[in-house]
Amino acid sequence: MGQIVPDAIEHYLATLNRAADAVLVDIATGNATRGLPLVDAEVGALLRVLATSIGARRILEIGTAIGYSGIWLARALPEDGMLVTMEFDEARAREARDNFARAGVAERVGVVVGDAQLKIAKVAGPFDLVFQDGDKQLYSPLLDRLVALLRPGGLLVTDNVLWDGEVVPGFQKEPRHNSDDTRAIIEYNERIAAHPQLLTSIVPLRDGVAISVKRSG
Repeated sequence: MGQIVPDAIEHYLATLNRAADAVLVDIATGNATRGLPLVDAEVGALLRVLATSIGARRILEIGTAIGYSGIWLARALPEDGMLVTMEFDEARAREARDNFARAGVAERVGVVVGDAQLKIAKVAGPFDLVFQDGDKQLYSPLLDRLVALLRPGGLLVTDNVLWDGEVVPGFQKEPRHNSDDTRAIIEYNERIAAHPQLLTSIVPLRDGVAISVKRSG
């Protein structure tokens, strides 16, 4: 059984998701044996819905991996829109570029390779949506900069905020995740919940998705 949502419910949701195309299905299928940290298709669909709902033209993503979530986001952009996505691992970034080309979105995606803590200082806002799915221990250190890059009314969307339930002490009898990562996510959740510029709700979809809107004024 799923730790956050029962498997039967997750399977039902998957049967309703018609938004994935052949390239996305191929990437997800190929990753089944690799185990890279990709979002689930249902989270991908949520990203696309959120970006579409606010008419996003500029999106920033932290944690490209091999481009799976980036394709979902780029599909929501107009032809003159732009997704800036950051990836620490050069090999993954190369694979992501190939996947963006396969998906036909390469012209509206810029892949930045390197340490997000360093690269983020060189990025100019405002962005309509920021998707945070990188190093969990960088969630909190990057928060204020990401909020500053968001336009008022823009969305900060964060994956893995329930961390297989390990954010709740004792929920897992035998924790599977690095304890430093777990503490980092707990700290981050507390910060976005109390942040004066954010209004936040956490959706218990897959591993937990936080949706924060930047307040106006």
